[in-house]
Amino acid sequence: MKTAILTDTNSGITVEEGKKLGIYVLPMPFIIEGKCYVEGLDITKEALYDALLNDQEVSSSQPSPGDVLTLWDTVLGSGYDEIVYIPMSSGLSGSCHNAAWLARDYDSKVWVVDNHRISATLMEAVFDAKYLADQGIDGHDIKEHLEASAYQATIYISVNSLKYLKKSGRITASAAAIANILNIKPVLSIQGEKLDLFAKARGIRQSERKMVEALKADIANRFSQIPPNQLQIATAGTFRQPEDAEHWRQSVQSCFPQSKVYYTPLSCSIACHVGVDAVALGAVVVEDRHAENRKLT
Repeated sequence: MKTAILTDTNSGITVEEGKKLGIYVLPMPFIIEGKCYVEGLDITKEALYDALLNDQEVSSSQPSPGDVLTLWDTVLGSGYDEIVYIPMSSGLSGSCHNAAWLARDYDSKVWVVDNHRISATLMEAVFDAKYLADQGIDGHDIKEHLEASAYQATIYISVNSLKYLKKSGRITASAAAIANILNIKPVLSIQGEKLDLFAKARGIRQSERKMVEALKADIANRFSQIPPNQLQIATAGTFRQPEDAEHWRQSVQSCFPQSKVYYTPLSCSIACHVGVDAVALGAVVVEDRHAENRKLT
């Protein structure tokens, strides 16, 4: 069996990066002032950040069934016997359930994985899937493995402003107003399907410290039996300046010197909800695979 690996840009893998890695990537759409854009194709992250900062109406969206089916048919028509499709978590978007419904007509040629992940943790699941496919593991077994190991990951994220979460209905307007007055920065957690409030901090620096402390606790407890070469630590964010992203990565690297920490920008779909200058930190258990398969910096 020749098995293709597919994901979407919420993994942090761009369409161009996917081509180099042998991974197919579906670009996710989002909407600015009623007009639909597709990540990486007809708009840049910088343009989205400008729209957010200018208080334009911004929202995330789902790929159309036609776009999903066109990609699947193209891949299957190019010599692959089956597809393993790993979209963002079903707990954060309906696109996973929609894809599973569409796959019923493909007679076990498309395996949709509900990996309960997003951003860097989803990225690592995609790399695991590619590694397993290259070892000759079939799509059914890859799906079973990824879903069984779905919760071997953790993400913490802190937003610089609550107005985007308020717009999307994640918090009330009154709660956002009080938090802004008191300079309260929420630390959010994704331990599986949902985005939950983990802690509150006064200012972004304190929220960063809380995220680092939380990850250290996860490593000492949840991941204490994991060999260092199978625990990947990653940073992410919606920074406007590259030097700010690198500063965050270096800050985390200094806290976890035993690991190789990389940075990946949060996708446009995520940015629609968390806004500009959000910071994120996560860890994920990975296959014992070659380092060159990872997105290291």
